[in-house]
Amino acid sequence: MHRRLAIAGLACCCAGRGVRAQDAAALPRQKISAAVLYEALSARFPVRLSIGGLLQGQVSAPRLLLLPARNLMGAALRLEFAGLQLGQAQAGEMDLVFALRYEAHDRTLRAHHPRVLEVRWPGLPAETLQAVQGVLPALAREVGEVVLHRFSARELALADTMGFEPQDIQVLDDGLLVVFGPKRAP
Repeated sequence: MHRRLAIAGLACCCAGRGVRAQDAAALPRQKISAAVLYEALSARFPVRLSIGGLLQGQVSAPRLLLLPARNLMGAALRLEFAGLQLGQAQAGEMDLVFALRYEAHDRTLRAHHPRVLEVRWPGLPAETLQAVQGVLPALAREVGEVVLHRFSARELALADTMGFEPQDIQVLDDGLLVVFGPKRAP
């Protein structure tokens, strides 16, 4: 008797997991290619900036970074600065990563909470490199959020009629996978 109950309970448990997996697979999804993301990101460059009137800089040529293992997206940026301490214009690279979120009020996918991963600047004196590395996180935060994709009404039409909106954003090797879920109450 106890054995039959245990077997029946195990069967129900396995069936329940199968139904939940089926439900998750049935959720609407949309893939955004790396090419589309790169186009949106590169449209924001070059950016010119000035630091305290002493350094003038330009940030350009972003290369898209997709880090699926960390579920982060980012860019490798080329930095060029000229000023008092640097003499001739110097060039370096910075890897910047950020988290992703969906903003319902304007139907956009946004990059937020930028974080500097690495700065590569060959030939730059160590003390100058430290000073630049100290300033870069503040500059990254100053950029704020970046719109990576604006969903069209057509892209969201089916999900909207089903009462869904983008909820889970997964970074893949070749772009992003947006999984839809039930709309949150306003």
